[in-house]
Amino acid sequence: MIRKPFAVRAVLAAAAAALLLPLAAQAQNIAVVNGKTVPKARLDMLVQQAQRAGQQVTPELQAQAKDQVVLREIFAQEAERKGIPANADYKAQMELARQSIMIRELFEDFKKKNPVSDQEAKAEYDKFKAQASGTEYRARHILVEKEDEAKDLIAKIKGGAKFEDLAKEKSKDPGSGQNGGDLDFAKPDNYVPEFSKAMTSLKKGEMTETPVKSQFGFHIIRLEDTREAQFPDFEQVKPQIQQRIAQVKLQKYQDDLRKAAKTDYKFTAQ
Repeated sequence: MIRKPFAVRAVLAAAAAALLLPLAAQAQNIAVVNGKTVPKARLDMLVQQAQRAGQQVTPELQAQAKDQVVLREIFAQEAERKGIPANADYKAQMELARQSIMIRELFEDFKKKNPVSDQEAKAEYDKFKAQASGTEYRARHILVEKEDEAKDLIAKIKGGAKFEDLAKEKSKDPGSGQNGGDLDFAKPDNYVPEFSKAMTSLKKGEMTETPVKSQFGFHIIRLEDTREAQFPDFEQVKPQIQQRIAQVKLQKYQDDLRKAAKTDYKFTAQ
């Protein structure tokens, strides 16, 4: 076997590497438009923005994003050819866009550096749960305009008429009337004081003996059942709680920046 001199082998290796360089460069671009390369980084950024917006990255989305990036390059080249970047309106819009992007990245950076801990979320959960504790009441009611009409309906129910049927026929509360007057389970403070007082004084299965007057008219109330207030498990609501706390933190950060700024401007909302 005849060995090639070392110098020859080095030249051949260099030549091979030189041939591979354009291929490597092409791997970082997705197209060439009018002699100008379109970098893959633009595609990656567009896909990343779609992910931030909650879209699922699929092959179809990737293909659409690639089309969009190349189309943008085509349109942008034409805009540059026509001198659009020199336009005063364009420059003003670019400044607004620059600020918007910077502000978005500022807030994203804040959220990354100030994550909501499980301890924070659990403390907020416990606070909500404490506020939601207590007894829930399931009642039915019939709402009418006049006291005499309410008294007449009470007499009919005592005489054997079905509460549910009369509610469907006579109640002027469209939400519950079509369900036989059923209001489902709720805490007393969900209702006006007159209604709550009358409802909580009843025992299960009992009905008010006299019409209950409120700002809406006259009510006939029957208590169906009671139970301890239901509250979802922590893990079920943890994402929503974390999102809420993150929004509160971000709002405070924004307020602190505004208060620390030296400006003669007076904000309309303080």
